[in-house]
Amino acid sequence: MTAGPTHPGAILDAVLERITYANEETGYTIARVATDRSQTDLLTVVGPLLGAQPGESLRLVGRWSSHPRYGRQFEVHSFTTVLPATVQGIERYLGSGLIKGIGPRMAARIVEHFGVDTLRLIEEKPARLVEVPGLGPKRTAMIATAWDEQRAIKEVMVFLQGVGVSTSLAVRIYKQYGDASVTVVRNEPYRLAADVWGIGFRTADTIAKAVGIPHDSPQRVMAGIQYTLSEAADSGHCYLPEPNLVTDAVGILEVPADLVRACLADLAAQEAVVAEPVPNPSTDGSTIPAVYLVPFHRAEGSLAAGFLRLLRAKSDRLSAFTDVDWTKALAWLRTRTGADLAPEQEEAVRLALTSKVAVLTGGPGCGKSFTVRSVITLAVAKKAKVVLAAPTGRAAKRLAELSGQPATTVHRLLQLRPGGDPSFDRDNPLDADLVVVDEASMLDLLLANKLIHAIPSGAHLLLVGDVDQLPSVGAGEVLRDVLAADTVPRVRLTRIFRQAAESGVIVNAHRINAGQTPIFGQHPDFFLFPHDEPEATAELVVDIVARRIPKRFGIAPRDIQVLTPVHRGPAGAGQLNVALQQAIAPARDGAPERRHGARVFRVGDKVIQVRNNYDKGAAGVFNGTVGVVTALSTVERQLTVRTDEDEEVDYDFDELDELQHAYAITVHRSQGSEYPAVVIPVTMSAYTLLQRNLLYTAVTRAKRLVVLAGSRKALAIAVRTAGSGRRHTALSHRLTPDPIVHRLPQ
Repeated sequence: MTAGPTHPGAILDAVLERITYANEETGYTIARVATDRSQTDLLTVVGPLLGAQPGESLRLVGRWSSHPRYGRQFEVHSFTTVLPATVQGIERYLGSGLIKGIGPRMAARIVEHFGVDTLRLIEEKPARLVEVPGLGPKRTAMIATAWDEQRAIKEVMVFLQGVGVSTSLAVRIYKQYGDASVTVVRNEPYRLAADVWGIGFRTADTIAKAVGIPHDSPQRVMAGIQYTLSEAADSGHCYLPEPNLVTDAVGILEVPADLVRACLADLAAQEAVVAEPVPNPSTDGSTIPAVYLVPFHRAEGSLAAGFLRLLRAKSDRLSAFTDVDWTKALAWLRTRTGADLAPEQEEAVRLALTSKVAVLTGGPGCGKSFTVRSVITLAVAKKAKVVLAAPTGRAAKRLAELSGQPATTVHRLLQLRPGGDPSFDRDNPLDADLVVVDEASMLDLLLANKLIHAIPSGAHLLLVGDVDQLPSVGAGEVLRDVLAADTVPRVRLTRIFRQAAESGVIVNAHRINAGQTPIFGQHPDFFLFPHDEPEATAELVVDIVARRIPKRFGIAPRDIQVLTPVHRGPAGAGQLNVALQQAIAPARDGAPERRHGARVFRVGDKVIQVRNNYDKGAAGVFNGTVGVVTALSTVERQLTVRTDEDEEVDYDFDELDELQHAYAITVHRSQGSEYPAVVIPVTMSAYTLLQRNLLYTAVTRAKRLVVLAGSRKALAIAVRTAGSGRRHTALSHRLTPDPIVHRLPQ
């Protein structure tokens, strides 16, 4: 141990034994380390240690201090990983899971054979590893490759840490650019924001500053404008009005507006963005100057053209329904389903089978599912080729169950390939006469555009969804825009059926949607546990999930989904996941686990994918896919997730930033899913997100039970707050026949 004076600059060489606390948002970490002088009595270190793994030898730079409660500890300002020099250190290092193919037992064998020369031999003569009992040529080659990759990453990391890049991001940068990493970071730092997932403009901007890019550099300003548009897309907007874009970019970049406008003009001239006038939704006849990122502009125009192409098709692949005797058809249907259709359901069935494009919308308990089943039953009876899809695996399963026909996710239906290109498109359309897409409120602009062009001319498309739910996570609000255009036929179901009216979940969902406070105490499936403090609410939620609901209703904790408006804060998904994991899936002696940043992954964990990855699984794994960790190997540096589509997907340890725990998730991420029971924390700490459609969406995710926990005041605000307004989209305008659109002058 090296201890210096009590000021920044003291150095401590130590081995990281365990992490006791890590905050993913700030990077602040509390850990216990062993040193040459304290192998048994571990020392406490605190500071930014995210990315360091137990078993690594670290050189910590910081200062010694004394905490009034926890005593002497070392405050870390920076750290680097170093290779250990002792036999014990080498064995611990190799056995820590850092090198794929080496676990604790194999590390002990290797070190027993080679002693203090172990690391030098792996570096210089890795072929000699075959001398170790149990290591054959194949595994030796794998270890040598993993060692080379770690060494290269470490060399890049020395440079990247000097410009403020964390360990986990450094790994991703190296995977993207390899040996060119340092050159790209030094000369083109803003490329990182476009090329490396997890690095946004702000991180790239910090790196750019460290490598000397001027504050008012056109390279920086143009990257900032594109970042501003990208952030708007992440918030659901397809474009930004030019004045909004300039204002937002000035706030982010802290440069003059004139410079932003000049760089915006340059981007438009380079066709990196598209600027054109679109109708101002708040006025009649006037336009606003809209600025798009190119993919969203192309997709919006292409999607509108696709809808119009289907609507105008001269051929009809369901021509059997053009002159059908509907009295006979509906009577036959009654014998198959055992129930009558309500008049508005009849209208929807006729519309779906006679119109090339139709929309069916309505709230819970209004008979959407029975109507869809009726449409499919009649189509199948006429030997039609029916294709069923939904945006999520759970929604597809539900569609298959209600229809008795196979259903799949839209991604799998289109067979998206690495890079996101579909196997089915305009040149290779689906073999379908009728395509039914459930949970259509979840369709974002880019996915809807891919889907529309895979539907053959003459086929029918039926979009089914609840337009009052939250719009898609991705940019656009396709279902709402289609309903806003007069071009597409639609039916809205409004009648709540008698059996559904006995459910507190359904009754209160409709009350919330109408801006009315839910009724408590009259239904055995809808509860409120009031509490004003967010911290106490979070504790209450954990108790409800882990103890109260299982005891009273017999629903297992893993079948109970916590849905929260926000990710951060005491009752946000982040902190609730930590507490719920501790209550439901705590650490067990001898059971493998893997810490990644502030998260610890264990077998049995509920997890959710947080990005589209077209290279994983049979046809990609997509943002919002939920699963359970079924296996974890520290030797192979890999864990396995069984998704809700019953697919086993492997994740290397350096890919774990694609996963988050899913004991608690945000309401947005729950779209398209149903759960036996839903618990919803409602607190004033989430004030800006207390909105009616968010609460309505959360409540309608429940099949059997809803429990609200938190503030009555927050609940009242959510019920009476209609929402944050429409997204910036122009799809409904483009769906009008031959809209006149002129590009803005360059």
